[in-house]
Amino acid sequence: MDRLRQRADFLAVANGTRANSAAFVVQGRSRDDDGPIRIGFTVTKKNGTATERNRIRRRLRELVKRLDVISMRPHHDYVLVGRRAALTRDFATMLDDLRSALHRLDRQPKPQSGTKAFSSEVDTGSRQENASKQNGGASRTPN
Repeated sequence: MDRLRQRADFLAVANGTRANSAAFVVQGRSRDDDGPIRIGFTVTKKNGTATERNRIRRRLRELVKRLDVISMRPHHDYVLVGRRAALTRDFATMLDDLRSALHRLDRQPKPQSGTKAFSSEVDTGSRQENASKQNGGASRTPN
């Protein structure tokens, strides 16, 4: 296993599938190359001070070390986004959560690139048309 270190890799994985847990979020993405499994860890500043964030990151790294490599798919990238609950959650429970999150990632359909998850029928041009239809065709500009 290798580590993700480049911002572009983290952003690419963020567009993939995700599975939530109480202590972390697991994001995953399939790669087209024949490289090893790569894993990244991140904790946002809203999760506490630097020492707390580092403790969360250390716990997440230890989870991955103790995890069976078989649980992860080859040629995939994974990112674990730590939450504040990772400080107090039981380690064995977190390990079970990680296994089930990886299992859920495998079951999720892969998002198609170039398509939007939610499509909006109304664009900015038709909003103005709809507003004028509702006002009886008259515009509301002061004289």
